[in-house]
Amino acid sequence: MSQLRKFVIPELVFGDGAVHVLGRYANNFGSEKVLIVTDAGLIATPWVDKAVDLLREEGIASVVFSDVSPNPRDFQVHAGAEMYHKAGCDIIIAVGGGSAMDCAKGIGILATNEGGISSFQGVDNVKVPCPPLICIPTTAGTSADVSQFAIISDSAEQVKMAIISKTMVPDVALIDPRLTMTMDPALTAHTGIDALVHAVEAYVSTGNSALTDVHALKAIELILKYLPKVVKEPDSYAWREKVMFASLHAGLAFSNASLGAVHAMAHSLGGTLDLAHGECNALLLEHVVAYNYSYAVERYERIGKIVEIGLGMQEVSGVEAICQGFRRFREHMGVKGGLGQRGVSSENIPVLAEKAMSDPCLVTNPHFPNQRELEEIYEKAL
Repeated sequence: MSQLRKFVIPELVFGDGAVHVLGRYANNFGSEKVLIVTDAGLIATPWVDKAVDLLREEGIASVVFSDVSPNPRDFQVHAGAEMYHKAGCDIIIAVGGGSAMDCAKGIGILATNEGGISSFQGVDNVKVPCPPLICIPTTAGTSADVSQFAIISDSAEQVKMAIISKTMVPDVALIDPRLTMTMDPALTAHTGIDALVHAVEAYVSTGNSALTDVHALKAIELILKYLPKVVKEPDSYAWREKVMFASLHAGLAFSNASLGAVHAMAHSLGGTLDLAHGECNALLLEHVVAYNYSYAVERYERIGKIVEIGLGMQEVSGVEAICQGFRRFREHMGVKGGLGQRGVSSENIPVLAEKAMSDPCLVTNPHFPNQRELEEIYEKAL
């Protein structure tokens, strides 16, 4: 008999022009003043002004909080929550990639719950529901717009905190692939590989189910086929739409099946050394697959068949061939070398592994490693 599984998902609007219904949804929540959470880079694009205009057309005022960095910090969440209260806001809209959306989720927690953001890390520790949250993703990969995860950096401890709660699932996700067309090829590649890792880890997770498997496998297929196309032709809406659809599938999978060692180790790298999340995932994937393979052989072999078709390789079976396929893919996407070229040294590894051991994502890895085993994976990824 299969185990009981839950599947959480926000209300979704997907497709060209999805952003245009923003005012209507904010109105449905009875909003009078919105906090828009974004980052400085997005201010330079048309998308934040577009959101402000769409709200104004419905008679809804807004204020913009843009002090959000990659790997958003706890003090940024606290500053955003202060603005939310001082401005008298009643809902939150996130416009941006994973950093903006995760920060918006953290702000939502503090808008209705007492305490610092660090007190909510872990699973199901958010007791009071957050204000309504509408997410408008401008990248294709993080899937924070559909997930029950929020990742916030603890600036004092230099660690990424994973907050996992049904209250983190946005109320509405307006997924408009056209908004991703302002991404450069490198960011497109990094976020796309993040989605690939979401799907791979969800499929081999001990929390997998038939509900998540279908989304994970479809995401892997679409990313292998279409991410190279969109990196090569970044102005193609057709390819952007396919990769955004893949990201959505991956998000639905990992939000409900959870993740594994790649993300636990990438979170440690991001929290300790402030490295780019998607790039860390890309560099770690093949080495974690090599470690995990014997604990989930049938599932990795199923992934191998998709890699074989997607990359035009022959006989992608066995751990070496599958790892070679993932390495070939990330190098083709421009992610070459190892962690050593990104400033990671052997001296960093014990601390990185120690922090990764406490990451909730590690719980659903096919096999729970010890710290020395994580150290060995980091060493191989150098």
